[in-house]
Parts: sequence; C-alpha cells; structure tokens
Amino acid sequence: MISRISGRIAEKGSNYLILDLGGLCYEVLIPACVMQSVDNACGTDGKISLLTYHYYQVEQSKSVPILIGFLNPVEKDFFEIFITVSGIGPRAALKALNKPISLIAKAIDEGDLVSLKSLPGIGEQRAREIVAKLQNKVGKFGLIQDSAIEEKNVNKNISDEALDVLLQLEYKKNEAQRMIRKVLEINPHVNSTEELLNLVYKQKRAG
Repeated sequence: MISRISGRIAEKGSNYLILDLGGLCYEVLIPACVMQSVDNACGTDGKISLLTYHYYQVEQSKSVPILIGFLNPVEKDFFEIFITVSGIGPRAALKALNKPISLIAKAIDEGDLVSLKSLPGIGEQRAREIVAKLQNKVGKFGLIQDSAIEEKNVNKNISDEALDVLLQLEYKKNEAQRMIRKVLEINPHVNSTEELLNLVYKQKRAG
C-alpha cells in the first residue's frame, strides 16, 4: 500500500499530477480542493510530497491501482470520512470535492442542502445522506484556512486576465499592473475580470 509519494512534478493537469521519482513516473489524482494549494506546496526544484489514498478500481476482468493525493493528514481524513457516505466512492468524492474543505464542512454541519447539491455529482438524496451521516462530525475540518487560499487564487486568475486585456489595449505592463494592484487593494473581493476592468476604468477617470 502506497501511503506517501515524493517527486518532481513532470506534468500538471486539471485534476492530476505526474510525479517523476527519478525516471519512474506515477499519476496521482488530486481533488480540486487540494489542487488550489499545490503551487504553494511545491519546492523551487519542482518537487512535492503527498500523502496518498491508494485503492484498486475494478474494471471488468482487471484491477487498476489508483493514487489520490493530499498535502496534509487533515485533507486525507476529510476525504476518508466523506467516502463513508453510502454511494460515494473514491472517484465520486474526487469529483465532488471542488470547493474548499472548510466550506463543505460548514455546509454539512449546517445542513445546507443547497450548497451540497452544488457539488458535482451530488443530488438531493445524496446531499441528505451526507448530512445524516456526517453532521456534527466535521467540526475540525471547518477550521481549515483554505477559503482564503481559493479567494487569492481567484483574484490571481482575474488579475492575469485583466492584465492581458490591458496589454492588448496598449497599456504598458508596469502601468497596467499598478492600476490592477491599486483596485484590488481597495476592492479585494472582485468576482470577475469584467468587474475588475470596470473598476480600473472608474479609477482612471477619477484620477
């Protein structure tokens, strides 16, 4: 049973990493709630260490080994308690956990079926089963400070897109970066590139 794996990131997909362990490469599936922190956990040499959930997926006459990676024991613990819910296996959990764990735990604790149903592959009945099985058991997971990381990553993506637009409009890069930075200092919760660009425009007019 593989419980931990360390190596250099040879390839990064939307939900997986290919780790090079000195010529031997392993594919490790990564939940979206974990992927958002991978860049921060990766060393300058491109190496990363992951805790793994190792299982075998049975397909007709063959059994395929699968590795799912986590950055710390708390993330892995949440995954393992999540798959105790009837009808949610490792693959379904991998797909469903696309929001910060702290927010999912909060939704479970509060019985927020609307939030739970917004998770990929989770319908009304499954959301009710999650609450019935896990409510009052996920308190520690609500303490994870991961929602701030997600907001930071969202702002970074929005900033990059806004910068591309401003460069296309023939603003100099340092000037465009300065305008974006100034707006985000005043409005840290910008939700879209369009909103950010509108605020940059208003700031420029006011200036």
